[in-house]
Amino acid sequence: MRGRGRGAARRAGSKRGRLVLEDGAVFHGYSFGCPRPAAGEVVFTTGMVGYPEALTDPSYRGQILTFTYPSQGNYGVPSLQDPGPDAGRVPGRPWESPRAQVAGVICASYSEDFSHHSAASSLGEWLKAQQVPALTGIDTRALTKRIRVRGALLGRIEIDGEAVPEFLDPNARNLVDEVSTRRVERYGRDGTPVVLIDCGRKGNQVRMLLGLGAEVRVVPWDHRLEIRRRDYAGVLISNGPGDPRMAGATVRTARALLRAGVPILGICLGHQILALAAGARTYKMKFGHRAHNQPCVEAGSGRCYQTSQNHGYAVDGRTLPPGWREWFANANDGTNEGLRHARGPWRSVQFHPEAAPGPTGTEWILEEFLAEIR
Repeated sequence: MRGRGRGAARRAGSKRGRLVLEDGAVFHGYSFGCPRPAAGEVVFTTGMVGYPEALTDPSYRGQILTFTYPSQGNYGVPSLQDPGPDAGRVPGRPWESPRAQVAGVICASYSEDFSHHSAASSLGEWLKAQQVPALTGIDTRALTKRIRVRGALLGRIEIDGEAVPEFLDPNARNLVDEVSTRRVERYGRDGTPVVLIDCGRKGNQVRMLLGLGAEVRVVPWDHRLEIRRRDYAGVLISNGPGDPRMAGATVRTARALLRAGVPILGICLGHQILALAAGARTYKMKFGHRAHNQPCVEAGSGRCYQTSQNHGYAVDGRTLPPGWREWFANANDGTNEGLRHARGPWRSVQFHPEAAPGPTGTEWILEEFLAEIR
């Protein structure tokens, strides 16, 4: 399958490259990132803006990310002001983690020329520094249609003259362990004490919690959290990559917190982990939800919110145990998007109330959680 917009790539002197899918399809293009091969799960996002946030989102770990919006790179990439874990603050926007998390990037048209007041480099230069391969000139419309029909596919980026990698399923690895912090980190002071279990958190979760008056203690996904309410008022289980069943240690922690009556808010992967701890089941979706235009309807009120999402697994709403209720449902395909318990202080959402990038209409979920645990 031949690509589009290859002239700019050829003028830039880029190497030829191709995306090869496990079903045998081949998409030809040109390299504009790090000229090395890579393998992963090929997924797509329909977001029109926000590639710095998406590419540094740990939920994309191990995935080759396809952008359906045709043009990428026109506003460059800002410099990363990484304060480090001892500085008491998280990296500034638009970074969601200190590094690129994707296995590769696919787009239809890459703009080497960029313009933005905060830009420090081009997208291609940044991807090279991050050791992330990228292809432009790909027919992303045909690729996206193929994924929608056949489901998410394993793929590999091949660069002319480089060794060809094997197909690799990232979901067979414990991706949460790869992206979680290795140490306890503390942010803020004299606020409502909240523990954030880091399964691959987005930086904006900490930023928003601090802005709402919380004192945040970030702990690794497998941290042996003491179930003592005098140390914290509530627990937030973050987003993250891959199959939630791989995060068995976090599921066990969530189960202990439920038994102890500790307030919990789960986000994205944290939603799936809370569901598993409660006794429900999860499953792999055909091609997942990725972007910041996913409509979700709240049960009871019927109000629809446009939400930011990034997940390939979902909670099976038919398996909810007694006492648990569906909180939100996806308006496009009816999949479960949130849980609440009828009596206990436990809730979760599949989407991102701390959306970055994306709409800001659901930040009240974080506000409500903090108000109730104060």
